[in-house]
Parts: sequence; C-alpha cells; structure tokens
Amino acid sequence: MQPEAAERNQELVADVFAELARTKPEGISYASFRLADGVTFVHVGVMDNDSNPLAESAAFQEFQKGFGDRAAGPPVANGAVLVGSYGFDS
Repeated sequence: MQPEAAERNQELVADVFAELARTKPEGISYASFRLADGVTFVHVGVMDNDSNPLAESAAFQEFQKGFGDRAAGPPVANGAVLVGSYGFDS
C-alpha cells in the first residue's frame, strides 16, 4: 500500500465489513488485518463453496476501484488449507 493511501484503504475495508454485517451473506468468513508497518494489509477469505459473496458486494467493488493507485504493488492471492485456528470465530 502506498503510505499516503493506507487510511483511505482502511476506510474502504471498513465499508466492506459494514455491508457484510448488514447483508449477512451465507458461505463466507472474511477477515482483514493491517500489519504493524501501517501500510500492509492482509485479507483472509474462506468461502464455503465456489461462489464468492464479495463479488456481489457494492462496497467490495468500491474497494477494488482505484486499488492499483493505492497499492505499492499487485495483490498476491494464494490458496491455503486451514491447519487450525483458535478464537477466530466470533
């Protein structure tokens, strides 16, 4: 993330979570973390099936607009297998 864009990025991410709280889509667990450097964001999304409720989210679409201008580089998306978690559910 470009340092000058980090606050705006956080606002856009907060809007995504506000929309998710209102719409309560099924089949998604999603978390976002801002790392201690203040400019790096990590997003973790788990979908129950092949559909992605974020694709339907107006706030997520807004978050994606201009992402290239806010980001220091392209996002890196990787699949993962959950090994374990504790206290992640709320």
